[in-house]
Amino acid sequence: MEFNASRRHLPRFRQSTAADLCVATAAVPSDTSNAAVLQLFTERRDLMSLPVLEEGRPIGLISRNIFMSQMSKPYYNELYGKKSCIAFMDKEPLIVEADISIEDLTFRAVESGEKALADGFIITRGGVLAGVGFGLQLMNVVANMQAERNRQVMHSIEYASVIQRSLLRGSRAALLEAMDDAHLEWQPRDMVGGDFFHVERYPEGWFAALADCTGHGVPGAFMTLIASSVLTQALQRLGPRDPGALMGEVSRGVKAMLGQSEDARGQAESDDGLDAAFLWFDARERHLRFAGARMTLHLVAQGQGGLQLCEGERAGLGYVDTPHSQIWPNHSMQLAPGTLLFVASDGLTDQIGGPKAIAYGKRRLRAQLQQHAAEPAVLLASRLLDDLADWQGTQPRRDDLTFFCFRP
Repeated sequence: MEFNASRRHLPRFRQSTAADLCVATAAVPSDTSNAAVLQLFTERRDLMSLPVLEEGRPIGLISRNIFMSQMSKPYYNELYGKKSCIAFMDKEPLIVEADISIEDLTFRAVESGEKALADGFIITRGGVLAGVGFGLQLMNVVANMQAERNRQVMHSIEYASVIQRSLLRGSRAALLEAMDDAHLEWQPRDMVGGDFFHVERYPEGWFAALADCTGHGVPGAFMTLIASSVLTQALQRLGPRDPGALMGEVSRGVKAMLGQSEDARGQAESDDGLDAAFLWFDARERHLRFAGARMTLHLVAQGQGGLQLCEGERAGLGYVDTPHSQIWPNHSMQLAPGTLLFVASDGLTDQIGGPKAIAYGKRRLRAQLQQHAAEPAVLLASRLLDDLADWQGTQPRRDDLTFFCFRP
């Protein structure tokens, strides 16, 4: 379902409004110094977003994670500490009135982009600050507010699918801009899924991530929101050139958000995380860095039938048993023009089918890659999906399916 689908197909959330999500919050006037904001964030660890006011009306929103990462850079405190906090605020945050319906709020949040779901939004009454709302609560309301009847639950999940697909649309556009010969397949087992991808273009190259979060359906979709938000913040802090370091940052961020430290083993209410592949490609040098967490990168050089494998580490990201100090090393390689690269979630190889009702498997996948390596990525993907469908037959879909094949 695309975001521009007619609203008549979506459920009417008339009984709930933005006021139901409103959380009272501290705020600062626009002439507040960055040093004062830093002190406030240090004292109030529960404060994730800080509205900025001018004559009592909100004009911007400061994200705790972005602000703290900026002010922790060398000399930033000395350079910007006495300056106005508007230097680090989002000047175009999502601002809604408290009486706006949940339906309209969700459309506004999707149109505003990922920042409204990751960093929150401002809620006002008569233009005056009332509080803030957060994306996780909004998605939870969308997914559950009409759970009284099965039909209404299905409508809610369809609506959450609109949000999830909209969040992934920017990465699809970046992929098409970055590479001429590439294909990204994303098929959630249910209407929403636990796999996600992230692609960003940079002047000197591109960064790509493919991840398989714990679970599928609505629980998996919640995990993708958490993981993709942590990844976005890690990219802002570290940049895209060190995939291994980004994996460490994402793992620690997921642990912190879910309370899954090693000390909490046996006490944590969850043990969730993700498998992932992170890639950085320097276009001018044709140099690739890959880091994997329980994912494998497949490579087939043009004119050579041999398939090379670059194995990821056996530790996933964010789980209770994953050490806080876990390292995911970078694998660096020079890519000859025409080299085919392929990475997939285990929803592909784990799919049950065939005459003996067994998994599709790595051997069958690699045979397909070698057989069709010379074909364009879109055609290769189509042949692989056809072979998978033949193998699956009448068996039910086992998991979300995501894979990425490309020639940089």
